[in-house]
Formats: sequence, structure tokens, C-alpha cells
Amino acid sequence: MHSVSEWYNDIVEKAGLAEHSPVRGCMTIKPYGWALWENIQRPLDEAFKRTGHQNAYFPLFIPLSFLAKEAQHVEGFAQECAVVTHYRIKTDPETRSVTPDPEATLEEPLVIRPTSETIIWNTFRDWIKSYRDLPLLINQWANVVRWEKRPRLFLRTAEFLWQEGHTAHATAEEALQEALNMLNLYESFVQEYLAIPVIKGRKTPNERFAGAVETFTIETLLIDGKALQAGTSHFLGQNFARAFDVKFLNAQNQLEYVWATSWGVSTRLIGAVILSHGDEKGLILPPKVAPIQVVIIPIWRNDEERSATVSKAHVLASQLREKNLRVKVDDDPQHRPGWKFNEWELRGVPLRFAIGPKDLLAGTVEVAWRHSGEKLVVSFSEAVAQAESWLNQIQTALFERAKDRIQQQTYRVDSYAEMREILEEKGGFILAHWDGTTETELAIKEETGATIRCIPLDAPEEPGKCIYSGRPSQRRVLFARAY
Repeated sequence: MHSVSEWYNDIVEKAGLAEHSPVRGCMTIKPYGWALWENIQRPLDEAFKRTGHQNAYFPLFIPLSFLAKEAQHVEGFAQECAVVTHYRIKTDPETRSVTPDPEATLEEPLVIRPTSETIIWNTFRDWIKSYRDLPLLINQWANVVRWEKRPRLFLRTAEFLWQEGHTAHATAEEALQEALNMLNLYESFVQEYLAIPVIKGRKTPNERFAGAVETFTIETLLIDGKALQAGTSHFLGQNFARAFDVKFLNAQNQLEYVWATSWGVSTRLIGAVILSHGDEKGLILPPKVAPIQVVIIPIWRNDEERSATVSKAHVLASQLREKNLRVKVDDDPQHRPGWKFNEWELRGVPLRFAIGPKDLLAGTVEVAWRHSGEKLVVSFSEAVAQAESWLNQIQTALFERAKDRIQQQTYRVDSYAEMREILEEKGGFILAHWDGTTETELAIKEETGATIRCIPLDAPEEPGKCIYSGRPSQRRVLFARAY
């Protein structure tokens, strides 16, 4: 039996989402994977724009000195930075060797963007002069590079794609509200479009984004009992404004430092979809983001039957496309129907229609639901009329199924021994008391591999004792082993 890790890698590659590239830790996203990313990116981008944010683009290369201007920031990213030191290479025709040209050393090394706070805040200094320039609401779709020690396709890669929002505000209250608003937007998107339940929370000081005053997160639990940080939103206070001297003239004609946020989600969400819904047959994709929502497979035994079933399949596809559904007719003569059924199950297409010669005579089509395996024979007209409703039902069913699974994998624990036993045997979310100290947090991480995923925003006050130190605790926090 394959481990979850082996299963995951097989699915990513066999379903045509991505593959490993020649560069360690980097991936090539294939057309099917890119279509899935576009279906995640598009509604998110529209949501950002509806809330007043504008897209811009900033340089990939960041002067090394910029990172040094915010002490916590540089410390947080120091171990992951890729650095460019030369701008030319030398070649040796005899040995066919290629080496950096020692005479082409950059005056200042450049960091390949691990995140853009520093380059953006250096730019904001020129964009912001008065309170009339605020709030400044910017988003960037880009790639970033963080040199991962243990890469895994989509979940952790040295280069990945994301969006990063960067905003500037006149008051702390407004900036903090922006960070929470974007957290709520992420929660709504991930639950509504990806059918993945999440828990909103605040990171501990030890787990905050480097340079942030507060980091808010949405956390989910995957089928193997490990947690995944699905998105984060940061209240940066005035840290980057002070580091890059970004001030504005307020309404009282006084200079103040602006207040900042940043927030982002990445191609990691594709990994979350795979590990939230997939099964032994492969992907199960939520209809709202599935590149193909309905696949139609005509079945024939001879040329005459082929012509008739293929023709009807394309008629059905056209009718479904008129309803703005994403449809594929698989009329490839090189593969048998059974192979096609398995292939599209592997790729996670929510609905499958099959049409054979007998269906043409009866005016029917066999409908198969990917998530449940249910099959039903209905008329052509009913299939077209009900397809959109069926897809909506699948979307809801996937969310409810994931919600039930996460509830069953969430444990309220009052002893350290019980916590360790659950982590070893089952995994999952553990709600337990913590004394609020980094010392205890790091000790638990060292001994169990579990981290505090967040302090849930809706966690009620519940006095108790820390499971590790026995010291007083005011509420439970969320522990888990994580990707």
C-alpha cells in the first residue's frame, strides 16, 4: 500500500497537474494544473478588485541592503534567500565549462524575491505624500523563491506562484481592519470555491511572519491528519514604514508614518485541494474550480455507431456550454471507454456522461458522479437541464464531507501524554491549553513535531492548565503536525 506521500506525488504527476523540473525544488506546471490555478486565480482577483484593490508589478530582484533595513524580516528569510552575485558568465570551449565571470561581479548582490515588502515599501515612499494618497491598496500576482530544504510539488517548492497584497493606511485601526477583512475574504473563497473548511486564527509571536505585529491565518486539516496553512494576512504596524521612511502629511498638516498590511495565498492551495478531497482513484475536484466540469464519452463498436454517438456527444456539449459549463468530449479513437473512465476519474472531473448506441435509441445518457460513484440513466433533456444543479450539489457535498472529516479528526486534550499518543497514532487537530510562553511552544515542537497552528479567533475564554508546564492558561489553542 502506498503512503499518502507516494499517493500524492503519483496523483500530481499522473493527473497531469505538474512535474519535477531539472532544478531541485522547482516544478513545471502542466496545462491541466495551470487551468486549475487560473480557476483559483480568477475569482480571487475579481474579489480583490471588488474591494478596491489594484494590481501592480514590482521587480523580481531586490537589493540585499533592502532586506537588512527591517531586522526581523531579514532574520526570518535569511536561510531561504537565493542571491545573484554576477551578471555575466565565462565559457571555455575546450572543457565546455561555464563559470561566473569574476570581472562581472555586481556592486551589490541581488536577492531573488522571497516576498516583496522591502521593494514595495521602498517604492511606496515615492507614492505616498499626503493623507489623500491613503489608503493605498495594491496586489501583485508573481512568483517568489524560497530555498526549501524538503520540497514537495505545490505544497513546498523553491519557486512558487502567489498573490501578495500590500496596503498602506492612515491609522492602525484601519490597517488592522484591512488585515482581518482579507482574512475573511480568504476564508470565504477557500470554503466556497475549494470546498475546504478552515479555522481562522492568530499566530503566536514565534510563528508570526517576519516583521509583522500580528499574523492571522486560515488553517485546514488534510486527509492524512496533517495541517496546512492555507493563507495568511499580516498587520505590519509601522515597521516597514519606519524602515523605509514612508510618511504622510495628515489632515492637521503633521507628518506621520503610515500603517501597513500584507497578505497572500499561493499555488499551495492546489495541494490543499488534492489532499482534502482525493481518493484511491485520484483527484476529486470541486466543480467551481475544475478545469473540466463535465466529460462526455461516446461509445461505439463500428464506424456508423461512432459517427452517431460522437455527433450526439458534441450536441450535448454545445448545450451544456450554453449554460457556461466547462465541457470536454473525449472522442479519441485510440483508447477504449474503460481506459477513458479511469483517466477522467484520475483527473477528478465531477460529472461523466456516457452515450452508447442503445442510449441513442432510448434518448438517454448514463451520468456518473465522481465524488460518490453514483450512476444514473436519464434522458438527454434532463441531463442538460440538471447538470448545473448537480454540480452545485457536488460542491456542497464535498465541503460537508471535508467538514465532517475534520470534526472527527479534532480532539480536545487535557494531558500531554494523550496529545502525544494522538499525534503518533492518528494525527489531527488538537485543542489544548498552552501557557503562552515561547519556551513551552518550542519544547512541544521539539518533542512531538507539532506546532501551534493558531489561536482560534472564536476560541472562548476557558481557564485551564497548560498541558506541558501546568501553568495557568486562559483558552485552548490549536496544535497539529503540519506541512
